[in-house]
Amino acid sequence: MLDIVFIMLIFFIVTTSFVKESGIDVNRPTAKTAERKEQGNIIIGIKPNGAIWIDKREVDIRAVRANVARLHAENPLGAVIITADKESKTDSLVKVMDQVRLAGIMNASIATTTDK
Repeated sequence: MLDIVFIMLIFFIVTTSFVKESGIDVNRPTAKTAERKEQGNIIIGIKPNGAIWIDKREVDIRAVRANVARLHAENPLGAVIITADKESKTDSLVKVMDQVRLAGIMNASIATTTDK
């Protein structure tokens, strides 16, 4: 009986999908055309002061490209989602999107909340 429980535990651990968070809470802007995206494994957070967070740690803008390329190599089917605070500057968002595209990913999404 213990063997069966152990095998089931291994099965559930292997098949579980882990969602990686950016490591910060942001106040996302609203959009009428927002769509829910279930599978997003590379999440980049931008704070109001322009600080960029990936995988629960703050990174410099020059390190975004390398981090995204590494995370994309680990999970090629994962999407890139940028969660920028609505008080953050557009310049920070554009710089992050540029680094994501330089990493070879052309379909990055911007996280919003639905406008109800």
